[in-house]
Amino acid sequence: MSSSRVLVLNSGSSSVKYQLLDMSDSSRLAVGLVERIGEETSRLRHTHVESDVTREWSGPIRDHEAALKAVAEELAQDGLGLDSPELAAIGHRVVHGGQTFTAPTVVDDAVLAEIERLIPVAPLHNPANLTGLRTAQALRPDLPQVAVFDTAFHTTMPESAARYAIDTATADAHRVRRYGFHGTSHAYVSRATAKLLGKAPEDVNVIVLHLGNGASASAVRGGRCVDTSMGLTPLEGLVMGTRSGDLDPAVIFHLARVGGMSIDEIDTLLNKKSGLIGLCGDNDMREIRRRVDEGDEQAQLAFDIYIHRLKKYIGAYYAVLGRVDAVAFTAGVGENASPVREAAVAGLEELGLAVDGGLNAVRSDQPRLISPEDARVAVAVVPTDEELEIATQTYALVEK
Repeated sequence: MSSSRVLVLNSGSSSVKYQLLDMSDSSRLAVGLVERIGEETSRLRHTHVESDVTREWSGPIRDHEAALKAVAEELAQDGLGLDSPELAAIGHRVVHGGQTFTAPTVVDDAVLAEIERLIPVAPLHNPANLTGLRTAQALRPDLPQVAVFDTAFHTTMPESAARYAIDTATADAHRVRRYGFHGTSHAYVSRATAKLLGKAPEDVNVIVLHLGNGASASAVRGGRCVDTSMGLTPLEGLVMGTRSGDLDPAVIFHLARVGGMSIDEIDTLLNKKSGLIGLCGDNDMREIRRRVDEGDEQAQLAFDIYIHRLKKYIGAYYAVLGRVDAVAFTAGVGENASPVREAAVAGLEELGLAVDGGLNAVRSDQPRLISPEDARVAVAVVPTDEELEIATQTYALVEK
């Protein structure tokens, strides 16, 4: 019996998302979520894809070890247990790999130690990712555990894009540079866009716009990232659901000196109380568009600021790439909010960018072009699939 299954785990601070895939045909066998880990009201939702049966239950799940054991029990009920000889590996999303990890990596003690060393630059994510790795190792010590890093796709950026213009010795001492995030999504979407155009990834230049509650842009030349909007942390770049994106660094000094705010208060402000929610009180683009349609001026301003920043990055990355074959929208907002796509390219006709109103209005879960047939630059909607990307990279590594 061949081992072609990969379990993908995305361990957050109080949650575990998971999918079991069969890489012989890239099909999903099971998907699920454990949330509120450590609370009395923990909840697990599990779906067996083939039978389309979903089971839910709630109750106390004390820690990630208990969560993964619960996941294993759910999978076993469907005949998909972790002890199956068909399970080839477990692939883990790890947010920050620094400059060390440029590709998926089989986890050992040295890898765990390096992920732990990177906690200061990813304090919200790497600890949870580590917990998931160690817990899965304990459950299946004989099975390859593979770390797939959000930052890896962006390690191809030239130093001119990755370096900040601060004192080099200080930057090196504290690992301050642009790392970028959402890398698995940008990798998947850039390749899928090339396929949609009927070309090889190495022959295509793509601007990828990953627009969800977190949002990032990337410039991809011939399948390799040459610039991206998120930086040392996921705070930099586009306007997001609750994050400010780009702002003058002196705003921080001003809020501390004049506003009397602490570093932690400013951190919370910029990461959790800014962006769309800070501008208009909503971080759901559907609700913002409803308010815009009703004439709400605050929602309109928030939308305009969001689009202004997005358009600036499209223009900037057009300049970085020199030649652009496609602009690809992805993630929750990018895939579903047609007004965002229309507004983002409006006025950029001189750059060869336009959307067809009819095509843009179509809702579909398939990759598709929304630009006019004769457009110089393709505008595409490409649903992202980070779990499949993690599984693909994991399986390719362990099958070598």
